[in-house]
Amino acid sequence: MTNYVMSLVKNHNPHIRIDKYKPISKAMTDKKNMTLTSVKVKSNLFENFKIECVRRKFSFQKLSDRAIHLYLTDEDFRKKITNHTNLEFNQ
Repeated sequence: MTNYVMSLVKNHNPHIRIDKYKPISKAMTDKKNMTLTSVKVKSNLFENFKIECVRRKFSFQKLSDRAIHLYLTDEDFRKKITNHTNLEFNQ
């Protein structure tokens, strides 16, 4: 029966419609709980960051989510970020 139905679908029979329902993935539900923002960052830092992201399979999204979480939950991290002012990149 399944092969027959699939052959009808492949032949584009307009009277047969097969919907494949997929369960909502975690990624889809997370998108609803996200806020879109934009920031300007120093070009040289971001260029080097992109290269490291490719090497380490990391992303700006992961960095920002984790940094915000640590900023809100870890006093030492918050102090370190607040006091870090030297943004010169030395290779």
